[in-house]
Amino acid sequence: MSVFVVGGDNLGNIRENLKQLGFNIIIHEKGRKKYKKGSLLIPKESNLIIVFTDYVNHCISGLIKQKAKDHNVPIIYTNRSWAKMSQQIKSMID
Repeated sequence: MSVFVVGGDNLGNIRENLKQLGFNIIIHEKGRKKYKKGSLLIPKESNLIIVFTDYVNHCISGLIKQKAKDHNVPIIYTNRSWAKMSQQIKSMID
């Protein structure tokens, strides 16, 4: 499975935790750059998108939401708390 993570400067232990849940491809976009409306691309192989709400601006969050809807990819909005995030991810993949 593949996950696209938006926000945060680095993933730290989250990368390893995602691998333990079965995500063998983890693509990370820091989310600090300014994007034009069509310039932010979601990798085609993404099975899930995770947006760190405390590390991404509102404009990028909106772009991700629209792209996820267009590609029919589930999206999780969360902070960097693994406990909260893991519950949401497990409910999505079960």
